[in-house]
Amino acid sequence: MICFSDRSHYTFMKEAIAEAKVAANEDEIPVGAVLVKNGNIILREHNRSRQLANPLAHCEKLLIDKILVSEPGFLYDYTLYVTLEPCLMCAGMIILSKIGTVVYGAKDPKAGVVGSIYNVLKDKNFNHHPIVVSGILESECSSLLTDFFRKKRI
Repeated sequence: MICFSDRSHYTFMKEAIAEAKVAANEDEIPVGAVLVKNGNIILREHNRSRQLANPLAHCEKLLIDKILVSEPGFLYDYTLYVTLEPCLMCAGMIILSKIGTVVYGAKDPKAGVVGSIYNVLKDKNFNHHPIVVSGILESECSSLLTDFFRKKRI
């Protein structure tokens, strides 16, 4: 498994934030992600639930679906950077695809299951437990969501 330095974490999280900003410009909930292998971004994605009329079109799911088409098998050597703590669906996909490392920015106190309301990735009942790094550029990731929903209420 590859674990990157804090500096790399910030660099890749900035790329995930750029994807989240694309989502906000498309009137999607601003969550972005990048999938990294050997220090290179392999794929990037953002939430597309409204565009695809599919509540399951989270950026993590879209990335995992795409990579498994081109590279079937387990994803031990990949690192997923995502601006928001994964939900139960996405965490389940992380476990089943065996992503090696998950790095996220903002906590999700309502639906996050990688530390907020539960930590499914550390549940001993599952057979895969990725490395998890949280809080990378947390305030910037949180601000994207707060600003997006504040504008919706006006």
